[in-house]
Amino acid sequence: MTRLPALDQSQMDQRQKEVYQAIASGPRGNVRGPLSIWLYRANFADKAQALGQYCRYDSSLPPRLSELAILTTARIWDASFEWDAHLPAALAAGLEPAIVDALAADKPPVFKADDEALVYEFALELNTTRRVSDELFARSVKILGEGGTVDLVGVLGYYALISMTIKAFNVNPLDTDKI
Repeated sequence: MTRLPALDQSQMDQRQKEVYQAIASGPRGNVRGPLSIWLYRANFADKAQALGQYCRYDSSLPPRLSELAILTTARIWDASFEWDAHLPAALAAGLEPAIVDALAADKPPVFKADDEALVYEFALELNTTRRVSDELFARSVKILGEGGTVDLVGVLGYYALISMTIKAFNVNPLDTDKI
């Protein structure tokens, strides 16, 4: 059970209502999961959701790669809410089902594309060792470019925040239809 209940709109102050409306009317189309927790601090929710909108919808990474980074981070953190939320998007973006199956089983996927192998390796290394080797960084810049590497780190950081919120507040996919 989620540790903080989703705020009912009747409980929200004016700023919370404004942020709620901004999120609900944006590309997400709803306010649930970690975003509903963040509404307890409206200014935090506003800034974090704006970063999330950039990371998910506006970064230079193709959706196939950003969704791979998101799913990899979700598995590292065992954040089932995020996994469930992004699985359909990852498949729709063209991520191979075999890759998704391997991630779900906590096994290293076999990649046909160099950019996918790089994103997985980068996500795994940064999330688990808290660093990126010089060789991996150079490969990332070669494959994704400097801006793409910045965007990849941004996606990984944002979805680590999402995952931390999920884990700290016990956000369960079944508990998120209340808002």
